[in-house]
Amino acid sequence: MSAINVLVVEDEDAIREMLGMVLEQAEFAVQAVADTHQAQSALNDLIPDLILLDWMLPGLSGVEWARRLKKDKHYGEIPIIMITARGEEEDKIRGLDVGADDYVTKPFSPRELMARIKAVLRRSSKYGKGGRIEIGGIVLDTDEHRVSIADSHVVLSPTEYRLLEFFLTHPDKVYSRGQLLDQVWGRSSFIEERTVDVHIRRLRKILAEHDREEIIQTVRGFGYRFSESL
Repeated sequence: MSAINVLVVEDEDAIREMLGMVLEQAEFAVQAVADTHQAQSALNDLIPDLILLDWMLPGLSGVEWARRLKKDKHYGEIPIIMITARGEEEDKIRGLDVGADDYVTKPFSPRELMARIKAVLRRSSKYGKGGRIEIGGIVLDTDEHRVSIADSHVVLSPTEYRLLEFFLTHPDKVYSRGQLLDQVWGRSSFIEERTVDVHIRRLRKILAEHDREEIIQTVRGFGYRFSESL
């Protein structure tokens, strides 16, 4: 399989070099630039499989460039992971709202970064096919379409499976009911938002049988978060 191409857009020299080193050690092909102007020029030469994009950049900001890319028919399908020092939930949701596929908050470990990169690439079918996802003792095997907890098979409906798969591949982030409808049911769905609450309750009830119900957390005023930490 040919190397996965990653475009890194980061204005801090030390962080840009660190990202390049981590990605090259993972056998990715890396092109690293310092601003969105250079990044746009890089796209003219090669469309990457993934963009790692700093939120705050000189000139045109990363979040504004991401917004423009996602509206462009040539670049809209490129997965984007935002690199941000902003820790507030409102800022994280803003990044997702402009079309970013994920975000990682500074400071972050190389291990966390690689986990997020692989999850995003897996969802975009750029990093192999299928695989095993595990968080909090919940294991989802996408090849066999099977879920287990502590080696016990967990029976889920197709909707519950898709909802759990989405949560497992998007951990530690808050999603509104509307965003979950778009991602799990599809943008063309006419299902009411309260239907999300019904399926969340069903999924929690199943997880409760394995003492895992607290991994799906309600965030008042926003929606839901899937996280091991309370």
